[in-house]
Amino acid sequence: MQLHIRHETIYRYGEPVKRSVQNLRLTPRRDPVQRSLSWTIAAPGRQHAQIDAYGNVVHLLTLDEPHREIKIVVSGVVETQDEEGAALPDEGKLSPLAYLAETHLTRADETLAAFASKHLSRTTDRRQSLLKLTNSICDVVQYETGSTDVHESAVKAFARGKGVCQDQAHVFIACCKTAGIPARYVSGYVYTGEKDHVASHAWVDAWLGKDEGWMPIDVTHRSLVGGKHCRLAVGRDYMDACPVRGVRRGGGPEEMEVAVIVATSAQQ
Repeated sequence: MQLHIRHETIYRYGEPVKRSVQNLRLTPRRDPVQRSLSWTIAAPGRQHAQIDAYGNVVHLLTLDEPHREIKIVVSGVVETQDEEGAALPDEGKLSPLAYLAETHLTRADETLAAFASKHLSRTTDRRQSLLKLTNSICDVVQYETGSTDVHESAVKAFARGKGVCQDQAHVFIACCKTAGIPARYVSGYVYTGEKDHVASHAWVDAWLGKDEGWMPIDVTHRSLVGGKHCRLAVGRDYMDACPVRGVRRGGGPEEMEVAVIVATSAQQ
């Protein structure tokens, strides 16, 4: 499938920003299940591309001149593999065991650990066990737009019983860690065919072992990941894989506006 993507992010500040530095994880990963046919990043300032420890393409964006707005626009065409649940091999750059490290956003308390133990059966069929966990998470952490923010932890989202795709992914990762199963957070885009559906998305990869690799699961949609998904970045949690993250000096209050469109070739 060919996905035509346009993602626009605008930051506006109440006062002039003297200097800002942003990490942009807005370039599709170089994974076996997808390839970029074209991709551009339009943004002010200087850009420097590099690959981080997780294998993500990161652009360091630096603005040294005073400014009250930053507009970042990425667009392009990505060809994806249509097969659902196609396993991803170990890239070899970072051991899957690194994803067992605890983070604030994916830490499990006693309540969440008990839930994981109950719903993540210890069978030889890890695929089915993980899919059952996915369904259970969606039952107890119901999707609700705007119910949390980016700093919400898995423990808090689980206790509230509501969240967005980011929260459901964090809860899944936290559950897997309690069972010793490496799992990582994935940020990207998804095509749903629905005009008003949010196209920015988050899901997970769960480690099945060296012979099978990573199993991509869309927790929110209770399904395996296929050609309708475009992978941007992976990490231990949202903070490792978020599309834009940085620091600034000055600027006062900040407003952010985001618009994302994902279409197929036929719609183009």
